[in-house]
Amino acid sequence: MSSNNDLASWIDLSLVPGLGAQTYRALLSAFGLPDNILSASRARLAGVVSDAIAGRIREHGRASLVAAALAWAEQPGRTVLTLADPDYPRQLLQIPDPPVLLYVTGDTRLLGAPSLAIVGSRNATQQGMTNAERFARALSEAGLAIVSGLALGIDAAAHRGGLAGRGSTMAVLGCGANVVYPMGNEPLFAQIAENGAIVSEFPLDTPPSRENFPRRNRLISGLSRGCLVIEAALASGSLITARLAAEQGREVYAIPGSIHSPLSKGCHALIKQGAKLVESAQDVLEELGLNAGTHATHNTSGVPDGLLQHMGYDPCTIDALIQRTGLTAEAISAMLLTLELEGKVGSLPGGIYQRIS
Repeated sequence: MSSNNDLASWIDLSLVPGLGAQTYRALLSAFGLPDNILSASRARLAGVVSDAIAGRIREHGRASLVAAALAWAEQPGRTVLTLADPDYPRQLLQIPDPPVLLYVTGDTRLLGAPSLAIVGSRNATQQGMTNAERFARALSEAGLAIVSGLALGIDAAAHRGGLAGRGSTMAVLGCGANVVYPMGNEPLFAQIAENGAIVSEFPLDTPPSRENFPRRNRLISGLSRGCLVIEAALASGSLITARLAAEQGREVYAIPGSIHSPLSKGCHALIKQGAKLVESAQDVLEELGLNAGTHATHNTSGVPDGLLQHMGYDPCTIDALIQRTGLTAEAISAMLLTLELEGKVGSLPGGIYQRIS
């Protein structure tokens, strides 16, 4: 992380009204570090930016906001990364419009970890959220950090699944890193801050606004090796994330659904456009060149294979397996996850599982 004096200059310049990331980077190219930009004359600045922006850079009055941001960053588990920081995620340097600053609460190491974006509808079905949580948990257990946007529906389910695995999860916000949105996800926000990472490029206290979320979406895809879409209408913001992922050279995956469901139409459109149709977490892992069997870490002492004998070959529910084995729902869920990662069991709609020959 940058020294306090250096960081103060990075933050100060980022708070100039109307100065976007692209213009900020143009100034860095012309003048070097933010200190040089802040001390440049208005005339010199106007050679790179508009006269109005040059005037705002020369204005004072941002000191209290800079001090508040520095105080926030000094608290445990909070970091402000700049483009010049060695810990700045390399994969974001590969996208056309990398943010100049990243406010992070939680584990900054996750920003450089192998990761997968999982996005979808805010108005998801129960089955869609179940799929999102199960896929996220399996992929997280295989070592991938799950990236999403903390929205209701699919995003929240994906974060919960990510937290349940060893890869954990990152929530990329369309507001300040200290702003909880939506409020209904406040407990989840706290869990991610403690056990994952909250990420935002927006200054502290920035409220959520419509124009922020498309910008946020490019970071969700940019931090990830691929993007999995689960339930999305044709006008869904998730399709924006998928498009950005494709433009950034990331893989795009989609789970198909009923031809009668409006929430399947976005996924079907993606598949028609070349997204990879996936039916299991193993499909994604194989596309990414990962072997789930070598990454899964459930300590089930060989019991999962014994569970196969109780399953037979007919579809069955977890409740049925509880009755047959006498095991707890948590133990059976863990075993089923291991078996699913090994390709021995498949999950069907409605919380039903079936042994694969």
